[in-house]
Amino acid sequence: VHLVHAGGRLVHAGVSQRLLCAASGFTDGSRAIGWSCYAVGNEREVVSSIICSDGRTYYAGSVKDRFTISSDNAKNAVYLQMNSLKPEDTGVYYCVAALAPTTAQAMSVMAYDYWGRGTQVTVSS
Repeated sequence: VHLVHAGGRLVHAGVSQRLLCAASGFTDGSRAIGWSCYAVGNEREVVSSIICSDGRTYYAGSVKDRFTISSDNAKNAVYLQMNSLKPEDTGVYYCVAALAPTTAQAMSVMAYDYWGRGTQVTVSS
């Protein structure tokens, strides 16, 4: 499994940006793809994930109603649209993938076996 990111840059608070994850190497079967954020001084957390087979989406409370995750299965791509960005959204965002996840695992960092290299998102106040 190979995960490649695009997007991530320095922006001012309040603006939007979109992250792209191009995923390859999957065999048939259920999978979840998400975005995990690591900020200095904080633990890694999954901010959003999507079950690719049925489109179920999950969000951390801190990003709910501001971030939207979507997938284009034909292109093996997952997008994270980030609106109304805040300085506390700053961090390295990793595209992550899990095979055959349960609902309970969809927002658990420990469930994800595959990680991209990460892309820096910096939001200035």
